[in-house]
Amino acid sequence: MNEGTIQNCFINRELSWLKFNERVLEEAADESIPLCERLSFLSIFQSNLDEFFMVRVGSIHDMQLLKKQVRENKTNMTAKAQIDAILAQTRELTARKDWVYEQLMAQVEAEGIRIVDFHSISDVESGHMKRYFEQEIQPLLSTIVVGKKQPFPFLQNKGIYAAAVLETKNEKAKIGIIPCGSRVFERLIPVPTRPGSFMLAEELILHYLPSVFSKYKVAEKSIIRVTRNADIDADRMYDEDSNYREYMEELIKQRRRLCPIRLEMTRSLDNTITDRLCQILELDPAQVFLSRSPLDLSFVSGIQDELHSRSELFYPKRTPQLPAAIEPGRRILDQALERDLLLSYPYESMKPFLTMLHEAAVDPKVVSIKMTLYRLAKDSKVVEALVEAAENGKQVDVLVELKARFDEENNIAWSRLLEDAGCHVIYGLDGYKVHSKLCLITRKDETGIEYITQVGTGNYNEKTSRLYTDLSLITRNKEIGLDALEIFKSLSMGETVEETKCLLVAPNCLQNRVLAFINREIEKAEKGEDAYIGIKINSLTDKKIMDKLIEASQAGVKIEMIVRGICCLQPGIEGFTENIHVISIVGRYLEHSRIYIFGAGEQADMYISSADFMTRNTERRVEVAIPLYDREIRMRVQELFGIMLSDNVKARELCPDGIYRRAAAGDTPLNSQEVLFDMAYEAHRNEG
Repeated sequence: MNEGTIQNCFINRELSWLKFNERVLEEAADESIPLCERLSFLSIFQSNLDEFFMVRVGSIHDMQLLKKQVRENKTNMTAKAQIDAILAQTRELTARKDWVYEQLMAQVEAEGIRIVDFHSISDVESGHMKRYFEQEIQPLLSTIVVGKKQPFPFLQNKGIYAAAVLETKNEKAKIGIIPCGSRVFERLIPVPTRPGSFMLAEELILHYLPSVFSKYKVAEKSIIRVTRNADIDADRMYDEDSNYREYMEELIKQRRRLCPIRLEMTRSLDNTITDRLCQILELDPAQVFLSRSPLDLSFVSGIQDELHSRSELFYPKRTPQLPAAIEPGRRILDQALERDLLLSYPYESMKPFLTMLHEAAVDPKVVSIKMTLYRLAKDSKVVEALVEAAENGKQVDVLVELKARFDEENNIAWSRLLEDAGCHVIYGLDGYKVHSKLCLITRKDETGIEYITQVGTGNYNEKTSRLYTDLSLITRNKEIGLDALEIFKSLSMGETVEETKCLLVAPNCLQNRVLAFINREIEKAEKGEDAYIGIKINSLTDKKIMDKLIEASQAGVKIEMIVRGICCLQPGIEGFTENIHVISIVGRYLEHSRIYIFGAGEQADMYISSADFMTRNTERRVEVAIPLYDREIRMRVQELFGIMLSDNVKARELCPDGIYRRAAAGDTPLNSQEVLFDMAYEAHRNEG
C-alpha cells in the first residue's frame, strides 16, 4: 500500500481542532442566530482558543523546547511544523474574530447598548469618567515600573494588564505595568448621562496611564494578556509517598506559574519594546498577536444582562421534558426494575435520574451505590443524594477523578465533603483518568441480589445536561450489572478491569472490541452482504481505529460519521476513504453524545459511550460503552442518529479537500436539535 498516498487520508489533530473552533466562530457570524446568542459563540470561541493554547500548544511547545524529534503519527509533522502552522492559522482566525466583534458591536449599539472609548464621548462625559477613575479605580491600582530594583512582575495566566513605555530625559525607556483585573471594580463601567453606554475598565485605566505614571512620558501603551502553558502530567510527577489530594492541590498552584506561550496586545508597540517583552517572557515574536477587539470577551455576559428583557435577541426558551418512557407518580427505581430506560438530554430532563438516586438513598432494600464522578455542577444534587445514602447507612463508593482538567479544585472539595459524610472515596488511578459515567445500585431482598446500572455519555452535571446533548441508559440487566461490579472492584484496588462480557471498557477492552466489530463488517462486505458502521463522537484521532476504518472503506463498508470536533480522518479520498461520510454539527447545544453502530438492521450491535475515538480515551482512560438491547430503545437511537445525519442547517460536511462546507438546505431545512426538541415536546403531550 502506498504510504505517501495513505498520509493524504489524515489531518493533523491541532489543525483539525482549529477548524472546529472556526465553525464556532461561524456561528457568531451567522445572522440567522439571535444577536445575544452570537455574542455567546464569540466568547466561547475565545475561551476555546485559550484552553487550546494552554493545553495542546503548551504540550507541543514543551516537546519543541526539549528538542524531541518526535513526529506526529498521522501527518508526520514535527513539533516545530505544528507550532508554525498553528500560529499562522490562529493569526487568520484572530483577524476574523476582530471583524465579527466589530459587526456584533454595531448591532448591539443598534439595540441601545454601546461600548465606548474616549474618542466617542463628550468632554463633559470625559470629565465624569476622569472623576470616576480618580475616586473609584486609581486608589486600587498596583503600579510597577520595571527597573534595576524592580524586576518584571509575574503576569497571571489570562490576566489583563495595561503596559506603558515610559521615558525620561536621562534614562532608557522603561516598562510600566498595571494589573486591570481587580474584582473590586466592575469590568463594564457605565458612562454617566449616557444610558446604555459603557467603558471597559482596562480602557479607562489605559487612557489615564499618564496621570498614574506622572513622572514619566508615556510614549506608547497597550493592553496585554499572557496565556500560559497548563499542560502538567500529574501521574509522571506524582510521588507515591505523598497524599494524593494534597499533591493535586500543589500541582494546581504550579500550573498557574508555567511558562508563557502566547502574548496578546491591543496596540502595536515599538519593535524594541516588543522584543524586550518577548525576551523577558521567553517568547518568539511569532507568538505575539495583535487584536483590535478586547482580549477578554467574558464581559459580553454583562451586555446580555442589559438586554435580557428583549426575548427576540435570545433563542426561544426550551424546557427539558419529562421522558415519555417515564410514568409520572411511580418510583423511577420500580420502573427501572421493569424495563430499560433511556434519557436524552437536553431534550429530556435529568430529573428522573436524580430522583432515582434519592429513591435509592432511602430504599431499605438498597445496600450500596457506586459511582464514578468526573465533572459536577456547582450545587450538585448527585452529591446530595450520595451523602443522603451514606447517612442512611448505605455503602457508598465514589471515584472522584481529581485529574479532571480545570475542575481539580472543585473535585477536591467534593471529595472532602463525601468523605466527611461517610462515603468511601477513591481519587483515581495511577497513569489513567477515570472518564466513565457509571453508576451501580445494588438491592437485596428475599429473592436475592439485583443490580440497576446506569451508563451515560456525559457528566453527572445538572447544568450541562441542559446545554449538552447526551444519552443515559438505565438497565436492570444482570450481566451488565456484574460487569459494572467488576469495574468497581478493579478501581477499588487501583487497577483496570481486564475483561468484561457486555460492557466495552477502556483501556483493556474497548479499542480491541471496536476493531473486532469493524473487522466483522469488513468480512460481511467481502461476502457481498450489507455492511455498515455508524459513529457519533466528539473527536477522532485514534490511528489504529482510523487505519481500520480506511480498510473497511476499501472493502466497501458504508461508514457514516458525526464528529463534532477534531476529525483526523479525511473522507472522500479515492481508493481509500470514498465510502466514508463525515459531518460536524455545531449549534445551540453542544453535541456530546457518543453512539456506536456496527451492522445494519436489527442485527446491528449498538452502544452508547463516554469514549471518543481518541488514543487518550481508548488507551489511557477508563471509559465505558454500554450495549443497547431493548428493541424500542434501539429504534429510538437509530432514529436520533438518522435525524442528525439529515441535518442541513447546522451540519457541515467534511469534503475531500479538507474544507468543511454547510450541507445544502434544499426545500426543507432540518435543524436536528430543534427537531429533536419538538419531538420531546410532542411525546410529552401525547403521554399527558
